[in-house]
Parts: sequence; structure tokens; C-alpha cells
Amino acid sequence: MPTISVVVAAYNIEDWIGRCLESLAAQSYRDFEAIVVDDGSTDGTAEAVARFADADARVKLISHERNSGRHAVRRTGAEAAEGAWVLFLDGDDELAPDMLETLAARAQAAPADMIHYGIAVVGEQGVADAAAEEFAAYVNRPSGRVEGEMVLARICDERYGQLVDWRVTQRLMRADLVKRAFSQMTDERLDRSEDAYEVFVLAALAGSEAGAEDCRGYIYHYGIGVTGASALTPEEYGVHCRQFAECYEATRAWVEAHPGVGHAAALAGMRRKMIELLVNDMSVRVAPESWASAIGHVAEHLGEHAAAYELWRNARDRIYARINSDAPLADDAELDLLLELAEEASAGIADGADSDCERALIARRQARQHLEEREKMRCVERFADEPIRIFVTSHKRVDMPASDILQMVQVGPALAHDRYRDALHDDEGDSISAKNPMYCEMTTQYWAWKNVACDYAGFCHYRRYFNFSDTVYPENEYGEVMGDYIDEEACRRYGLDDESIRACIEGYDVITTGFKTLADFPGDFATPREHYAQAPLLHSADLELMAEIAKRLHPDCAADVDAFLDGGRSCFCNMYIMRKPIFDEYCAWVFPVLDAFVEERDMSRYSREALRTPGHLAERLFNIWYAHKLREGAGWKTKELQCVHFTAPDRSWDLEPLGLIKPGAERSNTVPVVFAADDGYVPMVTTTIHSMLANANPELFYDIVVLTSNISGEHRAEMCRFFSRYPNASVRFEDVTRRVAGFALTTNNEHITNETYYRFLVQDLLPDYDKVLYLDSDLIVLGDVAELFATELADELVAAVSDIDFVSQCNVGAGERADYAREVLGMADPYAYFQAGVLVLNTRAMRKLHTTREWLELASRGDLIYNDQDVLNAECEGRVRFLDMRWNVVHNCNDRVNWLFNAFAPVASIDAYNAARADAQIVHYAGFEKPWNVASCDLAPAYWRYARETPFYEQLLDELVRARMGQVRGELDDVARVAHRTDFGRMIDALAPEDTKRRQVMRKIARSIIKRG
Repeated sequence: MPTISVVVAAYNIEDWIGRCLESLAAQSYRDFEAIVVDDGSTDGTAEAVARFADADARVKLISHERNSGRHAVRRTGAEAAEGAWVLFLDGDDELAPDMLETLAARAQAAPADMIHYGIAVVGEQGVADAAAEEFAAYVNRPSGRVEGEMVLARICDERYGQLVDWRVTQRLMRADLVKRAFSQMTDERLDRSEDAYEVFVLAALAGSEAGAEDCRGYIYHYGIGVTGASALTPEEYGVHCRQFAECYEATRAWVEAHPGVGHAAALAGMRRKMIELLVNDMSVRVAPESWASAIGHVAEHLGEHAAAYELWRNARDRIYARINSDAPLADDAELDLLLELAEEASAGIADGADSDCERALIARRQARQHLEEREKMRCVERFADEPIRIFVTSHKRVDMPASDILQMVQVGPALAHDRYRDALHDDEGDSISAKNPMYCEMTTQYWAWKNVACDYAGFCHYRRYFNFSDTVYPENEYGEVMGDYIDEEACRRYGLDDESIRACIEGYDVITTGFKTLADFPGDFATPREHYAQAPLLHSADLELMAEIAKRLHPDCAADVDAFLDGGRSCFCNMYIMRKPIFDEYCAWVFPVLDAFVEERDMSRYSREALRTPGHLAERLFNIWYAHKLREGAGWKTKELQCVHFTAPDRSWDLEPLGLIKPGAERSNTVPVVFAADDGYVPMVTTTIHSMLANANPELFYDIVVLTSNISGEHRAEMCRFFSRYPNASVRFEDVTRRVAGFALTTNNEHITNETYYRFLVQDLLPDYDKVLYLDSDLIVLGDVAELFATELADELVAAVSDIDFVSQCNVGAGERADYAREVLGMADPYAYFQAGVLVLNTRAMRKLHTTREWLELASRGDLIYNDQDVLNAECEGRVRFLDMRWNVVHNCNDRVNWLFNAFAPVASIDAYNAARADAQIVHYAGFEKPWNVASCDLAPAYWRYARETPFYEQLLDELVRARMGQVRGELDDVARVAHRTDFGRMIDALAPEDTKRRQVMRKIARSIIKRG
């Protein structure tokens, strides 16, 4: 009995089968058999094999009467194999002389059911060397050793990152495994991708697989047979699509018959990989004019949404490769065709819910983002053609006006590792980029001086721009126009468009920011010298050294140096626009002064801000040079423009789809949950999320988004570290300050903050979800919210719990609260009012009902009691799915259960509430009593169970202590008021009468005692 059975597949390969069998005869390892299965060849293949069999008893020929496909060949060979191990070899490939010897040694040294070895790839019949090398790099990646369900998972389940290939001819396998697996496989004909099916079954049954990719004695002739580079007609490509689909269906049938852990996820991954390979083949082997027909075959056999995804993926990857190469962004007709086909294929799929649709929408979004970046990069290519070039210095990603004149220049250390392809860079050509920490924006000006040709050169900052409009706007006490975001409205307001900029600049020689009278600024200074001396982080001696150097290098400017420093006016920010020859003259004047200063001043022990002194000095030097040129009679036509200071220029991003953050985590197995919190509420929202994840389904993924305006980076990092214990969750933060700016969002309840409005943003922030769970941050979760999220919503806008507090109040007195619901909110049924702390949002339907702006405008009304909750009830009435009250059990705040619920709630409501308290899935601390301010509040023990496990437990205790001290102070004030009417009080009055100094001293002593207590 041989140790290794080599099963050779042969069909019409007369030209190559001899080479294959000769490589077997030359093996240094002799203990093997070669089973050659001829699949009904019509050429001389069988005869050639027979001659080898006559000469070598180890070679056995088995012939199929008719061609049955490669799967049938391997099935026949598996049945006939007598060795302990099986290796499948295609008859047009070969083995290196020591291959079997090496594999036998590996199998003995590190036993495993399967050994994944490497291959040597030889390009044939038009396959380019680069393509062969790329393929070899993929299949030869080290894989290590895995066991159990991971054998299949790392081949097919894309959640595990880079997958191991599924080539059956790249594995040495135990014969008993091979025989068992093939006995369970179909006997139907399978071609193209049949090894995906075969390896799926083999891996599902295997107990272990070991990597031996350094052993590359299998010589694979890439391009011979079906995996060639030859062109395919649409009809031939359609046959390939059908064959791939047949292999997938065979695998699906096996999974249904043999269910197992991870089989479904692996099946989905296998299908996606198959389609990816197919469409990659289309882009290479099918003529572009036939792509529309070819992709139709993909849609027919493997699904329309899958075809749409693959088109978007190909387009996305092609754009990405182009924008990350050094090649010019030339027009790409094939890309344009891909985009056209992708748009057609994805039309109408926005409302889809299957995973292929999800992937298509994500890929479409990515491709469009790459297209936007490509257009910005094309702008960079056009920058040099602009006669007016205003350079915007920035060290980070910021919003920029849509302008060809305003051109971002990236500066600073980030250039070394994160170069923005849609920006210019101050380290190219003749530059002093390394000096940016000292010279600040002057490194941009040096670069422009040495490397740029244009009519006008101008300079702004990522925060500060000129006001190019004809309107003069109010300025703050420092002479700046203050703005917030660099958006379309701001660009319109301040003329940050090319037409306005040209109209403003043309005809002038030098444009500056406004010259301001320093005595008008806040502070006790009137001259530039006094102004600099009061800068707390700078050194006044540096200004004097600069003055000395300027006089030394430019003696004709000495009078101008003193006149400026002792004068009363200045412009700031190193912002100006000049005709290029004038700018060049200025640079030749200023940089020698700055360089001499750096050489003469020891700044080795300066602070980070003090190290920026050359940049600060340059502001003063420009004023000196400008005054000098005017005194000389330069004859310039000049203009002063206002400086607009934007406080929030950072680029705004939409939240990325989850698939971009956690590959493989798709909506089909994901629960999206949104919270809202500020920095002070971090301990509370952390406790809430922790309670939710502690009770979550480990088989599902929870996409957690925290909406905020000010959660600090330190707190975000601490939260992420804490939640890293949950591998089935991701926590993301989104700053929504910009999104709610401009709305009059106020609350009429002191216990409600503006964060309550953030739930209206969800429909836009998470456009790739059609349903999202929203939870308040003052609750704990005792059940799995996946059950809640699974609530079916047809045309309903929300799913929520009836608000027992509100409906109870409807029965109080003359029913004023019910009248409020009818008259103010316009509700037909006040008793249909729901509590908004726990919501399943039908974001797809909500988008159709109102835009986010419309929701926020509705919530800006001043006549509402419960603000956003009232708006949701008013707008959603009649389209609400009411949940079991277990999902939002409000606690007994201020004993309301007894004096309000039991007394006034409708019978059905109070019965439901009492039943829910006994089996609460979510406890909601709605009201002014919270566990962190009233330790003994109702249901507090359940809260502290989770709170004490978070890193913010001590902060919650601090909140509790502070709240208690506030109560003690109030109680002491009550005692003091009573004491005032007692003999003790009268004694105090006698010793220290009101409105005396002694009384004030006694009050201070009392306050200090209370504070210490």
C-alpha cells in the first residue's frame, strides 16, 4: 500500500501529460501511486498515459467513457486511491523532483488532516508575468495551523479577514478524509470552481489544516486550460456563470444536508468570492463592449444585487488604485463604462434588505467618495494653470471652499506618513518643510516663492480666509469676522468662490488684512512692541533681536523698524495677496532675517508655542517691509480685506457604513444602536452600553453609535478600551454640533438636555440602515435588545412603549394633559402617547415623512412640554407599533406609582406596568431621581450592579456624594430657618445681628463646616 496517491486529471492534454508524468517518475520519493483518470479524451492523451503505465507499475490509468467534468474525475480518483494520503494534480501541471519527499516529511513531522502547500506559478499563453506573480503572492501567503470549525472559516468566511485559497490541487489530504468527503458529494457534473465546492466539504469535515506554503514544488502552468488569459465571448462567459452557479448550488445542498457551526457564513463567503472571481475575469477576458451582456449573465445566474455589487466594487477599486498611484488622472473609458453599468444595475435597490444589496450600497458609497477625491485631485492637477493662486496652509483634513483659486497646501510632520492626494505639499521641490514647527505658514510661502509660477500669489490659513464679498461684516474686539463652518452658506456669504475672488483681486498689486489700531484691542498696550511683550508664551527679547537683525541686513529699513514697533497700527496673520514679482521680492527680503534669527537664537528649551517664534516674527516683519515700500513710493494699488475666522473648519464626515469598519459585519446579523450623551454623561452612557452588551447575543454584532457634541478624546479612548472586551460590538462617536447648529433647540424641562434632539439625526447619520434602535442613556438593559430590534415594522414609523406617566396624567383633574395632546399636539387619541426613551426607528419611513431639518424645525416649537417626545407623538400617531412594557419600565420616581399610576392610569395600563416590573428587560430611570443622585431610588441596585464594573464607577459615586451634600445643605438651611425662631436663634441675633460684620463672619464659618462635612 503506497503512502501517497497522486490523482491526475487528464482531458485532451496530449501536449502536456507527458511532462506531468515524467515529473512524477523523477520524484526522489518512491512510495507513491499515480492514478490518472482520463475523462473521455478525444486526442492521444489516453494512449500517452498507457505508455507510461506500461513502463511504470505505479502509474494506473482509469478511463471515463464520456467526458464527465473534473469533479467526476477527482471523485473517481478518490474512490480508487489506496494510499494514506491523496494529492490532486492537474495533468497540465507538474511536480518538482523533491515535492513528494518534502510533503511526506511535513506530514510526519506535523500531522494534520490537510496540508496547504505553496506553488510555483508559470505564466502561459498570454498571462503576464505581473499577473502570475500576483497570483502566486495570494496563494502562497503563510496560513499557519488551524483546527475545528476554523479550517472552513479561514477559507470561506470573510469575517476572518484574508482568506486561504480553496484550490484542491494545493493540498495534501488524508485519504480517509478524502474518501468520506467525496462520498458525500454530488455525482452531478461540475466544471469551473468545482474545487471551491470540493474544498468546502473537505474543510467542513477536516479536523485540522497546517500551512506549508514555503514548500513550492507544485509547478502550476497558469493560463493553460480554463484559467487562461484568452478572450471570452459573452456566450462563453455566460457558460462560466452557469457553471459557477451550479457549484454554489451543490455546496448549498450539502450544507442543508449537513448543517454545522459556521457553515452558513462560510457558504455566503464562498458565493461572494466566486462572484468576485467571475467579474474579475469579465474585466480582463471579455471585451468592454460586451460587458453589459456579460454582467447580465452574472445577474441571471447569481443575482442582480450581487452583479451590482461587483460592478461597484470593480469601479471602486479601479478609482482607488488610480488615485493612489503616481500616474496622472487621465480619462478612463473603461471606468466610465463600469460606473454607467453599476448605476443601471443598482437602480431601485435602495429599499432592498438582502446582504448583496447591502454590499452594493456600501460599495456604491465608497466608489462615489473615491470619485469625489479623484475630482479634488484633478483640481490639484489644474492648480498650476490658475493665474491667481491663493494657498491655504493646513496640517490636517479640513473643509475647503469649492474653488480652483483657493488651493490647500499640506504642511508639517504628517507629510511623512499621510500625504493628502487632493492637496499640494510644501516639501516638494526647493523647500524648508522641516522647519514648519518654527516657521509655521511661512514654509508654504517659501515653497511658493521657489516653485510656483503665477500672476498672483496669496496666502490664507485653514481657519482664516479673506472676506472677498462686497459686504462689510461686524468684527469682534480683535478685528476678526467670526464664522463657524466652511459650508456653502459661508462661501456665499464671504465670496469664497472663484468669480468673487477674481473680481476682488484683479487690478490690485497688494492686498492685506485690515490694519488695526492696537489701542482698540482688549489689554493694556498701544504699540506692537508692547503688544508682543504681553504675549504670555513668547519672549520679548526675541522681538528686539529680530529688530536688530532686520536693521543689520536691511539698513535702509532701520527707520521703518522703529516706526512700526513704536507705532500704533498693524495687520496680522501673514495673510496677503500680491503680484508674484512683488511677493518674490518680499520673500528675498524676509527669509534671510528669519534664518539669521534662528541661527543666532538658542531655542532648544523653548515651549512648543515659543518655538513658533519665527512665524510670529514674520507677521511683524511684513508690516515693516510693507511700510518701507510705501515710504519709498512703490506706487502700488492696495486694498485691505476683512479676515474671517472659522471656529470649526474640520472636515465633516458622514458615519461610514459598518462594513467599512468591521469587515463581514453586515446588517443581516447586526443590531445598530444609537445613544446621545455629553461629556458629563459619559459614566452613565457607559453603564447603559455595558448592561446592554453584557446581555447581548454573542452570535450577533452590535453597531453602537454615540452622538455627542463634546465627549473628550480621553473619555472616548477609555470607553473604547473598556468595550474592547466585547468582540461582537463596535463603539463609534459622532460629533453632531454642526448638524444642529442654527436651530433654536431648547427644553422646557430642567431634567431634559439638548441631546434629546439628536435622535432626529439618526435617519441621516446612518443612511445604510433602514431600521435603528435608539436608547436613552439613563437606563439599563437586562435583556437582549436584538429581540427588541427584531420587531417587525411595516409602514409604522416607530415601535415604542406606551407612556404610563402621560396617560395617567390625562385622567388627572379636568384632563388638562389630554387637552394638551389634542389641542397642541393635534393627537386624535391622547392615550396613544408613547415614551421616547426606547425606540425602534423605521428610518426608511421617517426619511420619507420628514427631512432631518424638518424634524428639527418641528422640535424648535416653544409650546411643547416634552419637546422631541411630543413631536414624535404628534407626527407618528397612527403609525406606531406598541411594544410590551417590559422594554421600557420607568422606575418609581417621586413615588409616582402610588399617587399617579395606581390612582389614575387606565386599568389596562397599570396592569401591564405591574406585569412588566416583574420581568423588566429595560429599566428606565426617567425623571429627576437617578441612581447617581438618589442612592435609594427605585430599582437602583440593578443599576449599580453594572455601574461598579465600569471605569467610571468612582465618578458616579462622586456624583452621588455631590448630590447628597446638596441635600444636606438644603436640610441645614431648613434647620437654620427654624432655629431663627427659637431661643438659640434669638441668641444668635443678639450676638451677631443681621447686617453686621460679625454675622457675615459667622456665616462664613458655618459654610466652611458644611463644606467640610
